[in-house]
Amino acid sequence: MNVGRNEWRAGVLKQLLILSAVCLGLNAQAEESKEVYKKEVTATVVFKTGTTANGQPILYPTTDAPEATMLHVEIPAGKETGWHKHPVPGYAYVLNGQLTVQLKDGSSNTFRAGQGFAEVENTLHNGKNEGTEPVKLVVVFTGIVGQPFTVKAQ
Repeated sequence: MNVGRNEWRAGVLKQLLILSAVCLGLNAQAEESKEVYKKEVTATVVFKTGTTANGQPILYPTTDAPEATMLHVEIPAGKETGWHKHPVPGYAYVLNGQLTVQLKDGSSNTFRAGQGFAEVENTLHNGKNEGTEPVKLVVVFTGIVGQPFTVKAQ
């Protein structure tokens, strides 16, 4: 069955929000959820954006074979991911520690526990843990079956 791009996009976003709320146990109230859930249930919008952490527009792949992947990533103190890029959209939530994301142009962004961000797309970057405790984050990629969501730098 072919799914239209907008329908697929809406479905992926809905799944991403549901997975985030369930997996992260978010515990605050968002305006958009007031009428949807029972009053005992709360949800937090961690971030809402149309751009990545470095200001690029988020671009969804057009495909008849969508695949969402959720990862739990842990970076020990003083370690880094190594240079890599993501050819598809990705969304991260920092559970613990402080992550610094460096770009090749020398710029960087730092994200702390409780913060979320949209991963940079098709741009080489390196995640560094410059702190003394492990960085733990949950990352969700909305990609395509059979295609990588992360590519190591050459």
